Amino acid sequence: MESAWRVKTMSKKRKQHSPEYKFKVALEAAKGTKTLAELTSELGVHPNQISQWKGRLLDEGANLFRRNSDSSQREFEKRETELYEQIGRLQMELEWLKKSCPIRLSLDVQ
Repeated sequence: MESAWRVKTMSKKRKQHSPEYKFKVALEAAKGTKTLAELTSELGVHPNQISQWKGRLLDEGANLFRRNSDSSQREFEKRETELYEQIGRLQMELEWLKKSCPIRLSLDVQ
């Protein structure tokens, strides 16, 4: 027999915050102008979550700039290598065509 006092609770859907929002909250926490309790009451985010975002921002903050420049440098070097290889292949093909072509065409520019 079920109790009359049993209340059916609705399950809450977890909030999904955008990366921009997380950054804003973490930056505000890192500034230290407001306490964690103040941020929690204003934003409605659990204090542990704010602390995690702040920690991640402080730990990985320097890597945000480093990864971007390293990856773009690697992409540039990879593309440069590919282009030099293509130039080499085209030069070899051009030399082969010059040697093997029986008819040499000369262009008279007037």
